[in-house]
Amino acid sequence: MPHDLLLTGGHVIDVGGGRTGCFDVAVRDGRIADVAPALPRDAHEIVDVSGRVVTPGLVDLHTHVHPGATYWGIDPDPVAWYSGVTTWVDAGSAGAYTLDGLRGAARRAAVRVPALLNIAAPGLAARTGEGRDLAHCDVDLAVATVSANRDLVAGIKVRIDAETVGANGVEPLRRGLRAAAACAVPVMVHIGAAPPALGEVLDLLRPGDIVTHCASAIAAVSDSGAVAPAVRDAHARGVLFDIGHGSGGFAFDVLEAQLAAGIVPHTVSTDLHARSVYGPAFDLPTTMAKLLAVGMALDDVVAAATVRPARALALPGGAGTLTPGAAADIAVFRLEDGPFELVDAHRQLRRAPRRLVNEATYVAGRRLPPRLPAPPPPWIPLTDAQRKALRQREDALRVLLTDPLVDADGLAEQFPRPRPVH
Repeated sequence: MPHDLLLTGGHVIDVGGGRTGCFDVAVRDGRIADVAPALPRDAHEIVDVSGRVVTPGLVDLHTHVHPGATYWGIDPDPVAWYSGVTTWVDAGSAGAYTLDGLRGAARRAAVRVPALLNIAAPGLAARTGEGRDLAHCDVDLAVATVSANRDLVAGIKVRIDAETVGANGVEPLRRGLRAAAACAVPVMVHIGAAPPALGEVLDLLRPGDIVTHCASAIAAVSDSGAVAPAVRDAHARGVLFDIGHGSGGFAFDVLEAQLAAGIVPHTVSTDLHARSVYGPAFDLPTTMAKLLAVGMALDDVVAAATVRPARALALPGGAGTLTPGAAADIAVFRLEDGPFELVDAHRQLRRAPRRLVNEATYVAGRRLPPRLPAPPPPWIPLTDAQRKALRQREDALRVLLTDPLVDADGLAEQFPRPRPVH
């Protein structure tokens, strides 16, 4: 029986599936059918990807994809088709009160959207402050919500910083951990400006829990710039460190200090939302290039954006791999040599020796079509330069679409004129 799709001649990087090298990838019925060198050219569609990098569809462990219902949410599809991200983990946009709305948004998306339930039942309708009223951090309600939505919810999200929790300190985290323990799922905790102190937060986390914004200059180092003991201890006991770039959660010098101390991030994510999508995060391949810029190896960075986040949340169906039987979520990239200048959340610059540029993204074996993004909501702060760039991009797109697609030589006579009858 012929395959539906065959990608031939690409350099596969599938750390989770144990395959790195030149392999063909065959797809049938929306799933990976085979990965092997020189498969028979027997498929309805054959795509030559020689000279390209082929990975599992990327898994972004920290995003916000509930547009129209939260301060932070964006539509994932207009970014997914050009970035290779096929699984967008929504990290706490919805709590118990609002999860049904997120389910509807996930159903409408072309990509996959597992969720982390916010321990605060309203979720992230506002910019911050959801942990200030402990009545909203209801453990029993969170447990009941996770139990009723196992197909959607993969963990618990708690934001801990001074603005979010006010005088409640780490109590929202304690409640999130109790709910997570009852449901046997991990907690992802956002760290930010103290109080509470970083050590108070990290000391509560269990092996397998996730600390996002792990290389935050706001939260993750001491005044001297050294790696805090609490950071070392948490990493050593198996807390998973996630980049979670966002608008303010990533600093090159903090990550470099952590790497020098042997503290390597387990996962790379964007914290992509209605502000960070315009910079400094932009998208997951750009964020991945920032790890290349500090010396991490390409295969490790790809693993941090595929199999590691998938396994951290026990995502089903072979997510993050190209293992036969897994969903055929695939990304095809061009590997470009640099150097490429990149910026962190504090406008520090580094240069990446190379970067991945997406050329095709497949979900369940179907290539995602182009989608245009919505304009930024009026409450999103943008610089004059960002607004100018958005206008220029819109003008360039208008020119591209208003110019005729081809000239006369590129057309066929679809309805020939009848020949005169004599």
